[in-house]
Amino acid sequence: MSGLYLTLYILYFLTLNRPLILYMLTIYNSLTNQKEVFKPIVPGQVRMYVCGMTVYDYCHVGHARVLVVFDVVYRYLCHLGYDVTYVRNITDIDDKIIDRANENKEDFLELTQRFIDAMHEDTDPLGILRPDYEPRATDHIDAILEMVQGLIEKEFAYQAANGDVYFEVAKFDKYGELSGKKLEDLRSGERVEIDTNKHDPADFVLWKSAKPGEPFWPSVYGDGRPGWHIECSAMSTQMLGNHFDIHGGGHDLQFPHHENELAQSECCTGETFVNYWMHNGFVQVNSEKMSKSLGNFFTLRDVMKEYKAEEIRYFMLSSHYRSQLNYAEDQLNNARSALQRLYGALLDTKEVETPQNSDYQQRFEQALDDDFNTANAIAVLFDLAREINRAKSETPDKVDSLASLLRFLAKIIGLLEDDPETFLRSQAGSTDGLSDDAIETLIQQRLDARSKKNWSEADRIRDELVEAGIAIEDGAGGTRWRRT
Repeated sequence: MSGLYLTLYILYFLTLNRPLILYMLTIYNSLTNQKEVFKPIVPGQVRMYVCGMTVYDYCHVGHARVLVVFDVVYRYLCHLGYDVTYVRNITDIDDKIIDRANENKEDFLELTQRFIDAMHEDTDPLGILRPDYEPRATDHIDAILEMVQGLIEKEFAYQAANGDVYFEVAKFDKYGELSGKKLEDLRSGERVEIDTNKHDPADFVLWKSAKPGEPFWPSVYGDGRPGWHIECSAMSTQMLGNHFDIHGGGHDLQFPHHENELAQSECCTGETFVNYWMHNGFVQVNSEKMSKSLGNFFTLRDVMKEYKAEEIRYFMLSSHYRSQLNYAEDQLNNARSALQRLYGALLDTKEVETPQNSDYQQRFEQALDDDFNTANAIAVLFDLAREINRAKSETPDKVDSLASLLRFLAKIIGLLEDDPETFLRSQAGSTDGLSDDAIETLIQQRLDARSKKNWSEADRIRDELVEAGIAIEDGAGGTRWRRT
């Protein structure tokens, strides 16, 4: 790191309520395949673009992981004091959308709006903050066509005999740099569909000429619609500039989507497109990527019938974002138990002024500074929860301060924002099981039995509650219950 940048870094962090330690945010850059110290293009500002949903169906758990991962990135950058502009796009026109709309015999705009609404309905409970901008491809057709025209004028693109406009990959010397793929392998590989309209089998479409019955927009190339890759290049550069800090998405987008974005953007603008490329690992089922095409997916709304939204979020943050995440009920059950322990530590505490720059905060931030390592950050939360539990019996005057620190740190990654007793008593989306009123009635009946020294009846009621998934704790303040 240059002396000038180090000086700027120190001066910047002196303005923040953060301990000045020379442990800086590092990000694993998929372009260089190594961790790099994060240096924003403009000091104190971050511009970030993340590829969002293609809206033709409900969100599955794999989609949710992308949204949760980059929500944490967004939250932490804001916590560090950066002025963050976060753009997460919506793809609202492509082959799958058109096919689904035709199957349903509905207008594609009605279909996409319905699933955009469903996406927000499903993801808001996960604590995913809305991005600053959520552009839709169909609202940026002019910008897309302007970029296509620029690529043609610079001779990086051509219109084929079938009316489609293609990007000519051979003209971009760095093609394959992001994904590590070689152009000669792509030409002969099975992934590339042979198309006699192309100059090269690896060329990809920028503008697709309209087929009968498809939605289209007029252009100088004829009626048509944008290719998938050009959408994100046009929207990101229009909203964040030709050169911005972070571009993210799932690992499956690294090739071809992000590779093609990089190529067409840099050829069009003549500038570096993105400084840091981030890709999260897959959610897997039986060692295969969860996806709609494989039919092995679980929709978020179905999973939330059995598990709370925060339990799903915790499950996703319990592993490093670049690792593969195995979807299994026992993993979600572990997340449930873990959150119960953390919320349990917060019971009977109140919020007070949060202590700053503690050892816990430094360790927590060091974990996130290391390429957003949420697994290690969560380990710090458990260390703090254990100290809170000890303090309740040994140093009760410290409990509220420690509990406030736990809430403060957990909130940075979007956890522990509920009332502890409410969380522990609430159930998942399913309404099966005993109602709160029924539980309170049984607990009162048990107390009545105990007062009459009818121990067998009291034990029977306790067993009934345990069988129904209700744990009860007798204390000086009365009997407390929670769902297990």
